[in-house]
Amino acid sequence: MSIRPIRFTRRSATIAVAAAVGLVSLALGAHAALNLRAPDADKAAVFAVAPGAQRLALVIGNGHYPDASAPLDQPVNDARALAGTLRAQGFDVDMLEDANRADMRGAIDRLAAKVTPQSVVMLFFGGYGVQSGRESYMIPVDAAIWKEADVRRAGISIEATLAEFTQRGARAKLAVIDASRRNPYERRFRQYSHGLAPINAPANALILSSATPGRVADDGARPNSVLVSELLDNLKAEDATAEGAFNRTRLAVSRSTDGAQVPSVSSSLSDDIRIKADAPRKTAQAGH
Repeated sequence: MSIRPIRFTRRSATIAVAAAVGLVSLALGAHAALNLRAPDADKAAVFAVAPGAQRLALVIGNGHYPDASAPLDQPVNDARALAGTLRAQGFDVDMLEDANRADMRGAIDRLAAKVTPQSVVMLFFGGYGVQSGRESYMIPVDAAIWKEADVRRAGISIEATLAEFTQRGARAKLAVIDASRRNPYERRFRQYSHGLAPINAPANALILSSATPGRVADDGARPNSVLVSELLDNLKAEDATAEGAFNRTRLAVSRSTDGAQVPSVSSSLSDDIRIKADAPRKTAQAGH
């Protein structure tokens, strides 16, 4: 039996090429569809705080620094406004105004003592922040800072504070740091880096900073900072989640300032956190 050789014509070659292109397009389309579905699945994971679980917040607004040429009005206004919003959303809020180091340290200890394994903890600091040794510090109003080493002695590390809540077993940590201001201490340092250092989020944490690392933001003349103004609107939204509110705030601030101020969001959350406390379940009354 003789085998007839396969003859290729221009028409058959064109058909073969078209078929191959179709198979490749189909494979790419299937891969793209899988990639589109994955983010949607991630966004659907929202952690609803268990009934009875602690929702704790420490809100600090420092505005009257002796070394500054003028007081900061916005941090205290921001702290008051944010504390009211968080209380309305079911948080147990401890608020400090113009706090010295002992006040801040005591408030951190009180909050840490309340933490349980299901707790959601939120930290807000408005005032002056300084970076030193690639770490960012909240500055109390009584800080005496003449050289960089004084920052580590007189300030309170943001990273160390969040790590303490982690060690206490908090379910999730949220932080809003509105402290990327040009501070009155920088002229005293031989070497200085503007703004805050990148704040590394510990396990299951979400951090919103008022500007990108190494940048400063101007306060302007408004009673509240642009960061807190936008954040309040997003926190009050129905079914708001922490990551959603923080990311929308970042975009809103960037747009409203024409890119002059771009906040930074750092997240290691395994599940997003619903901001508003879950409504208690109604129990059926006897006889109904």
